[in-house]
Amino acid sequence: MIPASAETLGTRAEVKRTNTRCSTCSMQRICMPSDLSPVDYERLDAIICSTRSVRRGETLFRCSDPFQSLYAVRSGCFKTVVMHREGHEQVTGFHLPGDALGLDGVSADRHTCDAIALEDSVVCIIPFDLLELLCREVRALQHHVHRVMCGEIVRESNLMMMLGTMTAEQRVAAFLLNLSTRMKARGYSPAQFVLRMTREEIGSYLGLKIETVSRMFSRLQKAGVIDARGRDVRILDQARLEEV
Repeated sequence: MIPASAETLGTRAEVKRTNTRCSTCSMQRICMPSDLSPVDYERLDAIICSTRSVRRGETLFRCSDPFQSLYAVRSGCFKTVVMHREGHEQVTGFHLPGDALGLDGVSADRHTCDAIALEDSVVCIIPFDLLELLCREVRALQHHVHRVMCGEIVRESNLMMMLGTMTAEQRVAAFLLNLSTRMKARGYSPAQFVLRMTREEIGSYLGLKIETVSRMFSRLQKAGVIDARGRDVRILDQARLEEV
């Protein structure tokens, strides 16, 4: 099943059949539950039969596109954004390999945000109707999908709490710590990584002006907590970053 957005957006995105299998994917431990049997994986592999390449700056889906599929980020990075009435863009999340995209469309059968690639990326396409059928028969998968959905609710709740209660410095510190944790879970260095998003996009996500974000990075660097050179970030003192 090819999502409608792939046909209507006029981008250079490529949808193709693939021999990629969940059972052998390096992101398996992030995407899928740990207790699926070999037979369960075979059934899952049978419904995830396509991948889509999305080049940097291109859109995977747009707000109001019909909802048909979920997407698992196989490689690359995405941001999700909503557009306010006055034309102001608000970043609502950053999505790394192993993350799910498209859950926003489940409730109303239409997407409520745009998903834009921050670098050349690949996603696995998971037709939602087939996933629902499989979840009825595979309890572990059903439980995992529920956990992913609940995780989105918790993430949005935490974001609202952060925007309402934290100082600018605390928001930037929390953002870096969250990214560090997510990198570690994917087998990458939790102390040294490259930011795929700009300072402006970070500011939009954290509810801060770009000048404030840059100033907070500089403050943390002067304090010896981080070493930031452009988009290259190294956490020098994890404990102090957690105390901010």
